[in-house]
Amino acid sequence: MVHRVSERVVIKSPTDRRSYRIIHLSNGLMALLVHDPEIYPDGFTPQEESEGGAVGADVKEGDEDGDLEEDGEDDFDEEEYESEEGEEDGEEGEEDGDESEQKRKKGTAPTKKAAAAMCVGVGSFSDPSKAQGLAHFLEHMLFMGSSRFPDENEYDSYLSKHGGSSNAYTETEYTCYHFEVNREHLMGALKRFSQFFISPLVKAEAMEREVLAVDSEFNQVLQSDSCRLFQLHCHTSIPGHPFNRFTWGNKKSLIDAMENGINLREEILQMYRDNYHGGMMKLVVIGGEPLDILEGWVVELFSDVKTGPPLKMSTRIDIPIWKVGKIYRLEAVKDVHILELTWKLPCLHKEYLKKPEDYLAHLLGHEGRGSLLYFFKAKGWATSLSAGVGDEGMRRSSIAYIFVMSIHLTDSGLEMLYEVIGFVYQYIKLLRQSTPQEWIFKELQDIGNMEFRFAEEQPQDDYAAELAENLLLYSEEHIIFGEYVFELWDPELVEHVLSFFTPENMRIDILSKSFDKHSEAIQYEPWFGSRYIEEDISPSLLKLWSDPPEIHQHLHLPLKNEFIPRVFSLCNSNISKCLLDTNHPKCIMNQPLMKVWYKIDLTFNVPRANTYFLITVKDGYNSVKNCVLTELFVNLLKDELNEILYQAGVAKLETSLSIVGNKLELKLYGFNDKLSLLLSKILTLSRSFFPNVERFKVIKEDMERAFRNCNMKPLSHSSYLRLQVLREKFWDVDDKLSCFVNLSLSDLEAFIPNLLSQLHIEGLCHGNLLEEEAINISNIFTNIFSVEPLAAEFRHQERVLCLPSGASLIRSVRVKNDLEVNSVVECAGLFCLHAVFFNHFNS
Repeated sequence: MVHRVSERVVIKSPTDRRSYRIIHLSNGLMALLVHDPEIYPDGFTPQEESEGGAVGADVKEGDEDGDLEEDGEDDFDEEEYESEEGEEDGEEGEEDGDESEQKRKKGTAPTKKAAAAMCVGVGSFSDPSKAQGLAHFLEHMLFMGSSRFPDENEYDSYLSKHGGSSNAYTETEYTCYHFEVNREHLMGALKRFSQFFISPLVKAEAMEREVLAVDSEFNQVLQSDSCRLFQLHCHTSIPGHPFNRFTWGNKKSLIDAMENGINLREEILQMYRDNYHGGMMKLVVIGGEPLDILEGWVVELFSDVKTGPPLKMSTRIDIPIWKVGKIYRLEAVKDVHILELTWKLPCLHKEYLKKPEDYLAHLLGHEGRGSLLYFFKAKGWATSLSAGVGDEGMRRSSIAYIFVMSIHLTDSGLEMLYEVIGFVYQYIKLLRQSTPQEWIFKELQDIGNMEFRFAEEQPQDDYAAELAENLLLYSEEHIIFGEYVFELWDPELVEHVLSFFTPENMRIDILSKSFDKHSEAIQYEPWFGSRYIEEDISPSLLKLWSDPPEIHQHLHLPLKNEFIPRVFSLCNSNISKCLLDTNHPKCIMNQPLMKVWYKIDLTFNVPRANTYFLITVKDGYNSVKNCVLTELFVNLLKDELNEILYQAGVAKLETSLSIVGNKLELKLYGFNDKLSLLLSKILTLSRSFFPNVERFKVIKEDMERAFRNCNMKPLSHSSYLRLQVLREKFWDVDDKLSCFVNLSLSDLEAFIPNLLSQLHIEGLCHGNLLEEEAINISNIFTNIFSVEPLAAEFRHQERVLCLPSGASLIRSVRVKNDLEVNSVVECAGLFCLHAVFFNHFNS
């Protein structure tokens, strides 16, 4: 038997037009085939296949599509993350000429791309202690050529030539490789991709270069506080536990292994031989071709993968992860105070239909009245709180689920550290006494079903990678639905999981700039060089937290969520076809105070809408003092609105309130059923809002800290400097900080009435809304903010400076963090908005 087709039917959203099929090859490899009809919207015809149609066509190896192009550079996202080496390691391709030409044709939308992903069930938990980071290094080496395609640049060059890109990432228990490519070249890409898993060369001469690439990726996160804390968790775990390792890998960990006599190439090949076989592999292929064709390709190209036994995602480790009764104080790079409480839970992979960890995360991380965050904010102790089991491999593995509560403390919150933890245990006691509530589970169930029913599309390669991961986690019919489903209510399981939230099972970490640099107890984490102190927690505190004598009266379960949508009807039955076919928004209100544009859009047939409002205020940006007072007002207003915005966000109705120049930008987007209700509540509260002294102190402290932390990353710093040069008016963050520290509440109280005394509002209502509904939404604004219109001549206009013709200007600035090892070069050029330039440079 070459392969078999699974009889299980993949449960998919009613709005998902794709077709799915699961097949099992005789070598143990499991593949999900996805036919996406939108890839070939006019219908697939066999002659559109590239490379001669048949998989086994007689084509010269390494020269199937003409000359190869040069390899691109690694594309690494410098955003902070907590995954061990969850960075995307691959190569970003460029759009090919054919697709660029297609985009230039008037009225022609670019076609969707094809994609594929492979998850292999081995990751950094399998690193040998003598060569840490080996799984990550192996991931890099698979890009360096195969027996059939020996050129190191072949795979990346092929993708780049055909509008594609590739990436890969190593987790604790799996490694994922994925790519996307123009639709006609899926088979050619799969030919090259399949050889990763059949006959990689792992060239000795390429290893030194790739060690440097791994080291470069590590250096990107060297000054990341979250990554430093993550590695401290690893470093301080019990020796012998899989957590006790350095999962990134860098030049030192890999070169030292070679200098100590380890044959690194042989170690890589041994890891490959032991783990890269069919039983450990989950493949996803997304194409516009019929499923039968995709099936034929996969069988032909991947049947030569070595046969192996099925992957078993179950590990029992009897060694505890961390020492009991310890608190770790880690010196922060940024000016922050973050308290992290961590509890080890049993592996809950098999309980995905019940999701007890998400039920508890919803309650412990809630932000509404009665919640821990609401209580801490009232005390002036915290500015934000999050809780739950992260998606990263170290947080969600077959060994354990790691539940983390992260609290951003104020200065006074840091001083009241043990009291903060005490109130956390009061809330945990409240949850035990209240017993699990089915109505809360039902709310989560409704939201999950709603998200699944109207799931938004992702980029094709991201979707392929997600599905490949899901093949490791869920049963075949649930590889899509499993992420969303709350199907089985099991209060006993919730109580069982809650029983692990004890002081004896808790780890405490404090990440803070307020660090005792002169302590004799300072230790150093060896890979990041971070300074930390390990302390014992008093037994009396542990006893007190185990059973708090009381529960504060202001702590209680959340109220029911009034923003969960109940109506999901579409507007298309009530409007004319000509209105649906209109490409541009039309103006439906043009008054001195407010101008509103409207565009119905049912392209994706989902009951979602977007509303955007730009509110020009009076004198909000004409001096550095007014600028920071406006920012202070907005941040205090967002703080006051937080309970409402949080509840709406849980119901997938999102809000953004920010400053653009001297304008306030208010965005509401999501399911449209409760959009008017949310806007009305926001504006009603905003109109009557006036800050109090307690919240003023907290928000002012938080903003001062944000100003000091601004531009710590070189990449964001370079963009900031560019805008500072090009904008006509741009207040420097250091000037803001100097002005800000001397501001008082009375300054703000005197400023607000003038700020809101004259306004001009311009809005856009777009999506699943009738014109009448859009007008009603606009009237909410004019009814609540019935103020004097701001005349056009007093409305600030954002302007960009024109550089002199032929000018070559260079601005060189030192990085803000003296320990930062990365540099950035950013080049900016000004081009006229002409079709020739636009078509070439806009992509």
